[in-house]
Amino acid sequence: MSLDTFLLAMAAPQNGASPLAPLITMGAVLAIFYFIVMMPMKKKQQKVQAFLGALKEGDRVVTSGGLFGTITKLKDDAVQLEIAQNVRVNCSRNAIVGYQGQPPVESNS
Repeated sequence: MSLDTFLLAMAAPQNGASPLAPLITMGAVLAIFYFIVMMPMKKKQQKVQAFLGALKEGDRVVTSGGLFGTITKLKDDAVQLEIAQNVRVNCSRNAIVGYQGQPPVESNS
């Protein structure tokens, strides 16, 4: 539906049609969008936040860059990973995507 058609439908109801019909239709489309797109995305974000909040020292994790390591220190927004014996790197907490040997918490599907 183009903008012109939408404006004409709003301006002049034809054949006794309700002027609220386009608004009801638009509301239904927005509701469907919310339930199909927004709710699953919100649930996914909550699941990822719960995972990141539950990280603890000693967890064996995988980063989004593909590094495997063991958490040695935790900070508010960063973690320190031991990726080899006596080799430690700092990375963002958000770069952790899952535990080693398990599927990623945030899947792309």
